[in-house]
Amino acid sequence: MRLIPLGAAALTAALALAPAAQAEMSAAEREAFRAEVRAYLLENPEVLMEAFAALEQRQQLDQINADLARLEEHSDEIYRDPASWAGGNLEGDVTVVEFIDYRCGYCRKANAEVEELVTSDGNIRFVLKEYPILGEESVVASRFAIAVLQIAGDEAYKQAHDRLIAFRGDMTKEALGRLADDMKLDRAAILERMDHAEVTAVIAANHRLAETLEISGTPTFVIDRTMVRGYVPLDGMRQIVEGQRKG
Repeated sequence: MRLIPLGAAALTAALALAPAAQAEMSAAEREAFRAEVRAYLLENPEVLMEAFAALEQRQQLDQINADLARLEEHSDEIYRDPASWAGGNLEGDVTVVEFIDYRCGYCRKANAEVEELVTSDGNIRFVLKEYPILGEESVVASRFAIAVLQIAGDEAYKQAHDRLIAFRGDMTKEALGRLADDMKLDRAAILERMDHAEVTAVIAANHRLAETLEISGTPTFVIDRTMVRGYVPLDGMRQIVEGQRKG
């Protein structure tokens, strides 16, 4: 079996057929064939790079298709969960959902840019998903935010979110109790609510959803039909939003 110059696609196809072809060869023929393949790839490394690029592109397409299927299947949990805060333009034509952890450095970096995106665009519905994954202080902070939402409502939650994302120091119940005082909230009620089963249920549901969507880090964004895992600068976010509108 003699190798002739191949492109990446042809080489991939040829190598896929190689096991069947080798089964009909003698041991000496198989050894010669393998040596020729190796020599060809050493002489033409660009073909191997093309094959890797084609494989990566195919894997990315598979990931996109898998994400789309999961987003459609779990759309109510993602976009319309009554336990999650929603703001921006509630009638907006694009929904941006963010999975956040208050101790995540990139969540903090993205916060002002996401605010600018939502405010300057004017037609984005914005949903926040409490997804504490960076230790006990993250859990305490999310419990505080959810307790504020459940007791004091949307406006107080957004204020708490803004304060927590910029918080410096240890996120202990005592520190968050002082934050409740600063916000003119019922400190005792908030701290008691933090350990309530309804707060625990929200966090557990968000973790289950994140696992289903294959989300392992923060921030992660769902922008209509696009999953964005990780921080993206403001201009990039704007491009994704416009892409969703055109798509």
